[in-house]
Amino acid sequence: MIFLTGGCSSTDGPQQGTVGFVEGFLGGVAADEPRAATIGRDVLSAGGTAADAATAIYFALSVTMPSSASLGGGGVCIVHDWKTKKTEMLDFLARPPKAIPAGADRPTAVPGNPRGFYALHSRFGRLRWEALVGSAENLARFGTPVSRAFAVDLARVGNALLTDPNARRIFGQAGGQRVAGEGETLVQFELASMLGLIRRAGPGDFYDGPTAHQLVAAVNAAGGSLGIDDLRAYRPAWRETIRVPYGNRVAHFTSPPGAAGALAAGMWRMLADDDRFEDASPAVRDHLLAETALRAFADRGRWLQDDGTSSVPPADLAVPSRTAALMASYREDRHIPAAEITPPPVERLENPAATSFVVVDRDSSAVACALTMNNLFGTGRVAGGTGILMAAAPGPAGRGPTSLGPMMVLNEHVNELIFAGAASGGAAAPTALVGVAARALLAEQSLAEAMETKRVHHQGVPDTTFVESASSEEAREELRRRGHQVAVSPILGRVNATYCPDGLPSHPNLCTIATDAPPRGYGLTAIGGE
Repeated sequence: MIFLTGGCSSTDGPQQGTVGFVEGFLGGVAADEPRAATIGRDVLSAGGTAADAATAIYFALSVTMPSSASLGGGGVCIVHDWKTKKTEMLDFLARPPKAIPAGADRPTAVPGNPRGFYALHSRFGRLRWEALVGSAENLARFGTPVSRAFAVDLARVGNALLTDPNARRIFGQAGGQRVAGEGETLVQFELASMLGLIRRAGPGDFYDGPTAHQLVAAVNAAGGSLGIDDLRAYRPAWRETIRVPYGNRVAHFTSPPGAAGALAAGMWRMLADDDRFEDASPAVRDHLLAETALRAFADRGRWLQDDGTSSVPPADLAVPSRTAALMASYREDRHIPAAEITPPPVERLENPAATSFVVVDRDSSAVACALTMNNLFGTGRVAGGTGILMAAAPGPAGRGPTSLGPMMVLNEHVNELIFAGAASGGAAAPTALVGVAARALLAEQSLAEAMETKRVHHQGVPDTTFVESASSEEAREELRRRGHQVAVSPILGRVNATYCPDGLPSHPNLCTIATDAPPRGYGLTAIGGE
């Protein structure tokens, strides 16, 4: 946990674009991978905006955590710009190609990350694009030690990743006999070359030029499915957020196909309306979180379509009439069986592989992002000659972005940022994020307490309330007493968040920023000028 402190920018000393330009409060960063977080901190210290820092963090992650953030992947962000007072969603998900050839044994998504962060920087950046991408290029060219966060992902796939010769050459150690472990240095020359092209000329050639043709040929040679027209046609999209007003604040969520945002919006409305969570006793809050999650997942089965879009206009997914109908069956003293919920929940596999980060700058502009390869390490194959792991095409068996859904809360009357958060961890990601936000904003706990509290999760099928293994037996018994079937999970979601209870920019001294501690995660909160 890091406490952000107030201050002002220096008029002497380092120039803008140089670390140390900003003195005192410069904002903060929370990310799942430590090296990327420190790079984001340095960008803020150099006078960069939240969008600048987010861009630098992303490209660093493409080197240090390509399991979820390769150049071949995609994601969603919520972006608040203090100057324009606007809060928007940026959709740059890795989308399916127009066609998948019969011989493609590893169907490949269309990369979204390079154009997505170029769109973010073009609209809200202040520092030079070349400098932001250059940090990642240097990491790839000169090598960087494997962090514990990335080592965990490498260990999960183990030697299966090494069946691809290009991946084995990059991520293998001991002559390709095993995957790299924590602290071992990875040098990625081919990826450095690709980043160098993007640094010098932006992502244009990546999507429509000689590099695009090279990428298409390499992907298809690796059993993928990518056409030059897929790359040329790819565009990120700015969309309206799902807005949930409560009190004098507005909570913003992503809309489908970042489906977890809509699910979280429904949960938030159920918790915030009538001060339901605020007025609940500590013993009831776990029960309430499980019951609202069950109903939100059940409702998702009604509107979520196979392609990840919604059959209901996104703005209508968390309106009071809809959530009130879902909560009509809620009882404080007992669990309502999932089969009795209207509509009943349906089973859906979820992709748990993602990473997230949040950034806030000294002006109180903020960016909260969640990224995925639609599967851990995407297709598991590297496009030859590029160093790029390709995202899997979204589809059945849980491949896709349904678990992505950052969140942001503002007092729009006075243009104050209150909260920004993002999470990963599959189906548990939205319940983890909403649980942290509810405990901080509605129950008025500190962000540290909200993050440390043991989490609960219910996704409808099976009709089981999952609790973290470190939770107390007393908490589990409270759930059982209300009729919950309780099961234990080691961790439930991984969250990055910042919370300013009295608002930013007016009270930076009260702001805190946090990332989940082990065993949930191995990230870092970073801030300069302390």
